[in-house]
Amino acid sequence: MIKIYNYPEDNITNIFTHNYLDRQDINFLVSAIIKDTKERGDTALFEYSEKFDGVTLNKENIKVSKQELANTASQVSPELLQAMRKAAQNVYNYHIKQKSKDNLHFDNGIVIGTLVRPLKRAGIYVPGGSAAYPSSVLMTAMVAKAAGVQEIIMCSPNLSNPLTLAAAQECGVQNIFKVGGAQAIAAMAYGTASIPKVDIIAGPGNIYVTLAKKQLFGQVKIDMVAGPSEIAIIADEAANAAFIAADMLGQAEHDTLSAAYLITNSKKLADKVKIELDSQVKHLDRAAIINKSLQERSAIIIVKDMAAACSVANTIAPEHLEIICAQAEALVADIHNAGAIFIGEYSPEALGDYFAGPSHVLPTSGSARYFEVLNTDTFSKKISYIKYNKQEFNKVAADIYRLANAEGFGAHAGSVKIRAPKEVE
Repeated sequence: MIKIYNYPEDNITNIFTHNYLDRQDINFLVSAIIKDTKERGDTALFEYSEKFDGVTLNKENIKVSKQELANTASQVSPELLQAMRKAAQNVYNYHIKQKSKDNLHFDNGIVIGTLVRPLKRAGIYVPGGSAAYPSSVLMTAMVAKAAGVQEIIMCSPNLSNPLTLAAAQECGVQNIFKVGGAQAIAAMAYGTASIPKVDIIAGPGNIYVTLAKKQLFGQVKIDMVAGPSEIAIIADEAANAAFIAADMLGQAEHDTLSAAYLITNSKKLADKVKIELDSQVKHLDRAAIINKSLQERSAIIIVKDMAAACSVANTIAPEHLEIICAQAEALVADIHNAGAIFIGEYSPEALGDYFAGPSHVLPTSGSARYFEVLNTDTFSKKISYIKYNKQEFNKVAADIYRLANAEGFGAHAGSVKIRAPKEVE
């Protein structure tokens, strides 16, 4: 099953280098889908939905109807609905406190700073595939709502789970469309007769969705370019092997391309976790997916000490990082690359996935080196604010005049001179 490596004796670099998005064949296909959807709009959407998802769509049924939404509540148990609402409220409460505010600085006759404005319309993508993801609705739409976005729309190729629609209702999603894949991303970026053009597209998806977002960045804002899900766990000998194995299995069940890593200074713990993985996976419905993930994408890495563990974790730059060891909080200072950090035995990754509050839409595939967790700033934009009175402008006019002329922009220099001719002579 899972392999055990010793660091630095074994070369572990290739373990984390998967080049998930380096697929020219898929890039070309996605480019063609985007171009076709841009040019033919709904007609292309309907054809691709039939071809890729086996779904027959038209202008009458592409959008979830009010009746379909009304039928949702009766299909979800009161207990499940209540749990979802608690989770939604946690996400909203966390992000409303996080929301950036206007930041202006006053100095005599000068006012400079930043204005924060929410984007007008957000497009949320909720993946389909082998599972339904109502939690992803909460973790994207509630963040947009907290940011103050006026209109939220949603696209998903899989609305079979009534909780997905219930979550969308709870989050105030105004329009929901039964379309997925690269064509859904293109439709939200350019707009079609049925799907309105958005200012930002956020949410996870497969390689087609991710490459479409990447190619359309600039036409529309995107949250991040993400790949398969992953977890890394830093643990010492005293950690609970059963807990660790359960968390690794929880990540591996997402997809055969998902990855789970244990980084430990204890050979004893490494062996215990491997035994637990073998034992626990036998009882799981998605065992085939998990086993492939563990065999081909995951690893147990034995290091000499916790400093080395942090170094390896920073190299992985994991989507989720659990730290389960003595002095766990002290190690956080040495972690620079991670989407989310979970401290202690009772802060499992599943807590963040469903309930704690921070969005579970996180950078993956090592992109935590430069991307950040989905947050209210993702759904906002910052505008610079500059105000000088005449006296303060005159003080700096000569410097601006010199700099403009140095770059060869005489009209810029002229706009200064016309206001302060004596100061630039």
